[in-house]
Amino acid sequence: MPDQINWTALGVFIFFFVLVTVLGFGASRWMSSKQDGNHLEEWGLGGRNFGAWITWFLVGGDFYTAYTVIAVPALVYAVGAYGFFALPYTILVYPIVYTIMPKLWHAAQKAGHVTAADVVFGRYRSRPLEFAIALTGVVATMPYIALQLVGMEVVIKALGLTGELPLAAAFVILALYTYAAGLRAPALIAFVKDLMIYIVVLVAVVLVPMKLGGYGAVFSAAGDAFAAKGGATGLTLKSAQILPFATLALGSAMAAFMYPHTLTGIFAANSADTIRKNAVFLPAYTILLGLIALLGFMAYAAHITVASNNDVVPALFNALFPSWFSGFAFAAIAIGALVPAAVMSIGAANLFTRNFWKPYVNPSVTPAGEAKVAKLVSLVVKVGALVFILFLPTKFALDLQLLGGVWILQTFPSVVFGLFFGWFGARALLSGWAVGIVAGSLLAFSDGIKPVHTYVIGGDSYTAYTGLVALLLNIVIAVIVQVVAGEKRKA
Repeated sequence: MPDQINWTALGVFIFFFVLVTVLGFGASRWMSSKQDGNHLEEWGLGGRNFGAWITWFLVGGDFYTAYTVIAVPALVYAVGAYGFFALPYTILVYPIVYTIMPKLWHAAQKAGHVTAADVVFGRYRSRPLEFAIALTGVVATMPYIALQLVGMEVVIKALGLTGELPLAAAFVILALYTYAAGLRAPALIAFVKDLMIYIVVLVAVVLVPMKLGGYGAVFSAAGDAFAAKGGATGLTLKSAQILPFATLALGSAMAAFMYPHTLTGIFAANSADTIRKNAVFLPAYTILLGLIALLGFMAYAAHITVASNNDVVPALFNALFPSWFSGFAFAAIAIGALVPAAVMSIGAANLFTRNFWKPYVNPSVTPAGEAKVAKLVSLVVKVGALVFILFLPTKFALDLQLLGGVWILQTFPSVVFGLFFGWFGARALLSGWAVGIVAGSLLAFSDGIKPVHTYVIGGDSYTAYTGLVALLLNIVIAVIVQVVAGEKRKA
């Protein structure tokens, strides 16, 4: 990474960062109603007024994050084909969105629910189950926000800046315009962010191979590098990797839209039809993701060597592109951190306000009071994420985010099952959630916080995604408790 400031790249970076800052503060007057931000639905869900076009950018913006742009090529650079699990995962997720999310939107819109935990309480009338779903959402979101800071930190260092002040300043600005404009700020900024990311990736996948001798040379260099590494790395999956690859993709797809930030984008849509249209057209982002992943292979052809795998993408751009384009690319990645970080903090603030503050602290809080609490909590969440990344090792944030995926998947039965059938009661679902959380955590810790676990059955070894195994156990326990207790969900 550079040890001195690249002033041209920094100038371009600052220009686009200032642009989105102006958009962020101006967003409070964009599509606003008479209530403005003095109502939680207005501040936290944009008035439930986002059509297909805005929702496409918003959901894509908070699903495909800065850390995605940094981490996916880094994983491909490190392990090869196994790093491409994100592609089938993002293909599988959209049929799930198409089938489930319109029903969830209807349930939320009909009763004025703002969070998934609201929907769960509305269906099962169980405060303990509501609390469990809300707590899981908040805890799983915090390290996810911190990882957006990791993505921003990587590109700031690639510009030659040192120290933590630039990162802190960027997040303070984010905190202020999110406080002022709520969900409208990241929704508006997402237009700029996605356009910039598409430009960067399309230019890279065309020009980088041209500079390196074509895709044949790219794959040849990567293949030679993986052969030298040995082990499980390579351009294709080894037979032992197929099951963990498939289960990781399926489990990740089921978990993706259980996170508060992705559900916030869903609840902000103006109709169920908007969600269906997005499920049809959002796979365009999967094409983009596949192209992003190829940057990991290109780094070998460019003879890039880095101290950390996360530095691969910035190092590649610094090596092969003029400074002005590197600055543009780094700005795109940094802005790609702002959009999801804002939505994540809003989703966590909505959960705290509706599912902790209102039921346990101030049941008579007004809509304006809810909005005020949510705004303050969104600031606290961002400060917490900033402290997290400044004072704790990055690996700790990554480990917690991997655990967060296992945990958030355990909310799937409580959030989804009641949309299709009413057989399960709250006690059964809460029991399944608790067992899934404990079992998934124990398996993950026993593997050194890795996403997959190996089981020996009849002398044969099988490796599968820990979160999916915990979910199966979750469902089995819920069925057993339901049969034994015979509890029916309350009408």
